[in-house]
Amino acid sequence: MDGRDLVRSVKLLGSVGTAQGVRSVRAAWRRRRTDATGLPRRGAERARVPGVIREVEPGPGGGVIRFSRSELRILVAGNGAAFWGWDGAGVEPSYAVAGHGPEPDPRASLEPDKDGGWRVVAERVTVAVSRHGAVEIRTPGGVTLRRELPPRWWEPADGGPGRWTVRSEVAPDARFFGLGGRAGGPRLRDGAYRLWNTDPGHAFSPGDDPLYITMPVQMVVADAGTHLLFHDNSWDGTVTLREGEEGAGSGHDRPGTCELRMQGGPLRCWVMVGTPARVLLAWASLTGAPALPPAWALGHQHARWGFGSEEEVRRIVAGYRRRGLPLDAVHLDIDHYDAHQVFTVDRERFPALPRLAEELRRDGIRLVSIVDPAVKAVPGNAVYDDGAALDAFVRDSSGRLVEGVVWPGDAVFPDFTHARVRKWWGGLYAERLAQGFSGFWHDMNEPTSFTAFGESTLPRSARHCLEGRGGDHREAHNVYGLCMTRAAYEGLRELSPRERPFLFSRSGWAGMQRYGGAWSGDVATGWPGLRASLSLVIGLGLCGVPYSGPDIGGFDGSPSPELFLRWFQLGAYLPLFRTHASKDAGRREPWEFGADVLAHARVALGERRRLLPYFMTLAHLARRTGAPYVRPLWWGAPEDRALRAGEDAFLLGDCLLVAPVLEPGAVQRTVRLPRGRWYDTATGRTYDGPGQVLLDAPLSRIPVLARAGAVMAVRGDDGGRALEVWAPAPGRTGGGLVVADPGEGGEEPEIERYVTRWEGSRLAVGLEGPDGLREPSLPVRVRRLDER
Repeated sequence: MDGRDLVRSVKLLGSVGTAQGVRSVRAAWRRRRTDATGLPRRGAERARVPGVIREVEPGPGGGVIRFSRSELRILVAGNGAAFWGWDGAGVEPSYAVAGHGPEPDPRASLEPDKDGGWRVVAERVTVAVSRHGAVEIRTPGGVTLRRELPPRWWEPADGGPGRWTVRSEVAPDARFFGLGGRAGGPRLRDGAYRLWNTDPGHAFSPGDDPLYITMPVQMVVADAGTHLLFHDNSWDGTVTLREGEEGAGSGHDRPGTCELRMQGGPLRCWVMVGTPARVLLAWASLTGAPALPPAWALGHQHARWGFGSEEEVRRIVAGYRRRGLPLDAVHLDIDHYDAHQVFTVDRERFPALPRLAEELRRDGIRLVSIVDPAVKAVPGNAVYDDGAALDAFVRDSSGRLVEGVVWPGDAVFPDFTHARVRKWWGGLYAERLAQGFSGFWHDMNEPTSFTAFGESTLPRSARHCLEGRGGDHREAHNVYGLCMTRAAYEGLRELSPRERPFLFSRSGWAGMQRYGGAWSGDVATGWPGLRASLSLVIGLGLCGVPYSGPDIGGFDGSPSPELFLRWFQLGAYLPLFRTHASKDAGRREPWEFGADVLAHARVALGERRRLLPYFMTLAHLARRTGAPYVRPLWWGAPEDRALRAGEDAFLLGDCLLVAPVLEPGAVQRTVRLPRGRWYDTATGRTYDGPGQVLLDAPLSRIPVLARAGAVMAVRGDDGGRALEVWAPAPGRTGGGLVVADPGEGGEEPEIERYVTRWEGSRLAVGLEGPDGLREPSLPVRVRRLDER
């Protein structure tokens, strides 16, 4: 018995003294006992390195290199992605890779390299292997982007999964991004980052790590090129990063380093090389195209833990309507459940939920339901009874049901790594659809189980199907939320085949974009939380999850009018635009902050409404190319080191640059511009990049710049679509992409390509077609602003 844990238990019972507190203490001790008997004890270990090359065997897209104590399989796919796996690890099985993975590149060849090594040469990348097992990633021009030193394994003497570590070196100027949703990003500083999806148990700020979504996905940006590296392993691990330093010409450069330590699982890796756009295109082709949200999900959504009745929902909706504020969705949290039990409704407070949903839908407002994975463990609960009959719930190594504690009390957890369980769970959404819900918000799916001490999740020894392979929670934990969202997505596709599923999740893993998006989780109310909100969205986008957003205003506190407004103004330019808060937090309706805030929030809502066709274009482009809606400033110029250092502004697609206000009292802010000419959309002033400029940022707005020459679809004055054209600089051309949303169940739309050019003093706008340029079919509004 650990005395410190005993003290924690006594303190919790003394301070809380509730039934839930008692349950969480019991759950913590139960979890500890389960792992004490269910996990293999780590005894003596033996260390191993690959040894030296003994033989090679060419194969499709690459081949196998055999060392004295290991073997390395290398494959370059037709999309340019390179794979390598040690000790016989292959592409499958994988929760990240879509389908069976890409086909090998028939042009890739295995050939000798210098000093007894070998290399696989392909059009977009070269993978070189030294005679002792170091792996180098080179550009087509032969520049080394990354060098992984020979890996090292520590294996139990009596068998079982072994730990391993691999250390990499990158260029001194390289900068790291990604690793999932990191509050301290998007650029990842020196430090250790854990790969274990975690509910922090409190509202988080930039210093909290890890959070709900961790991924072993790095995007590394350097002068020589950009690469994305993915270690396909869902076990617990730690990434330790250290940025390099240049010796200012003295020849004493220090490379950047990355050390990955995993507690088990395969050592296998994917890498993509190229521009950021090309890298994420390859990533999307490998892990699956992002799900396309329904058009209404790109509007404004309002949520709260504490909408306690139908009357309260109607009051909030009436407040929006009375003040002329656009609203597209209302979210119901766990308080609409019957005693917090999933797939139920409190009939006293919500006696006619389908009728409420129909009323809202007539006004263009959808209902979104929270869905938690935990099922109350009590006979008579229909979900529990059906799941128990199906043997759907996670068991421990002795065959007993694993019980945890969540909002409904003692609870069990579906094993979403079993295809039969996913199909059963997906069918349960029929009850939600019958209640009138149009979208779903997955929470608590790290998974979280309340404990008085230790990790607030399932025992690591808990058993999972893992698609028939069998294994425990050490491997299943990080993919639990991903598999839950897959179950919902596939179920909704079957239940409502003509509607796009709308799902977003608090937890997930690489490939989660196939099924939906993400949200920040419980971000702390405060200016650091506002900054963390932007970091999370940019970081997730660089990991292939383009649709995400924060709790506007923060989850836990009462924001000042200024903080709420600045958060709201930022949210108006993020993919998921949702206000949300805890039941104990201050209100989040814009009119609760005074007349000035209401007036400025109305402007932000109006601008979001005007830009909806542009957001829809970005959604379709994300599905086809993997490019995020929200992009770092260096997206189009990763070689610009000054842009790589910028984290407080972003590009929204190719056309707009958004510079949110992230500090109190600021009425001006500096912005570093990418190259080209930029228009301040509010003042009409033009600026030329690259360079740093000072912009006005009064409380009424945040700076938004448009790229000269940009063409974008917007909502016209008549409610239909129109083209907004920002005039290019004299003598220059411009253009843009537009995708018309065909609606639910429509055919895949074509991408329209528009071109702008000067013909004397006249600006011509044309639509590219098979026979050249033709007149646009949409009304055109040219923004030709005066230089000042």
